[in-house]
Amino acid sequence: MAKSQIFNIPNILAFIRLLLAPLMFLFLVNQDASFFHGVHPTWLNYFAAFIFVVASATDFFDGYIARTFDQITVLGSILDPLADKMLTLAGFLGLMMQDMASPWAIFLILTRELFITGLRVSAVSQGLDISASWMGKIKTVAQMIAIGFLLMHWPGGELLLWISVILTLYSGYEYVRDFFKHTSLT
Repeated sequence: MAKSQIFNIPNILAFIRLLLAPLMFLFLVNQDASFFHGVHPTWLNYFAAFIFVVASATDFFDGYIARTFDQITVLGSILDPLADKMLTLAGFLGLMMQDMASPWAIFLILTRELFITGLRVSAVSQGLDISASWMGKIKTVAQMIAIGFLLMHWPGGELLLWISVILTLYSGYEYVRDFFKHTSLT
């Protein structure tokens, strides 16, 4: 990892994503509350979707800038996956609370995310590389697309959600397989 400064553009973008996730969640879960008195729930979903698109764009740009300009830092390697998890967690839980997403799909995705996070912590403690695989990146993109479709009530959102479940579980399998290939726990 590069010894670049901690407060570089990729880290700032990841931090912005960390802040946008609870804001999006606020719009999704307070649709009946007086907090947004007079605003139609459809508009709250649009605001949440807009925030989600902006936050998702920061995910692309922080990774691109970090790799292209050698600005990868230890802080960034922690902030980026945390911000991704917070964003998808906010989207999936908000959608589930509105009955716009299958609770089973959300349960499977969140269980995998928690398990793999624990596995990655264990890997770090053993000095193993924990960077995301290509399948891990694909599953994140699939999850984000599914959330976007579901937020906008576009056709195919539920199908995309289940496709992201399959990709999520498969990428989890890859992490487990690779972890046991390189760990002393076997």
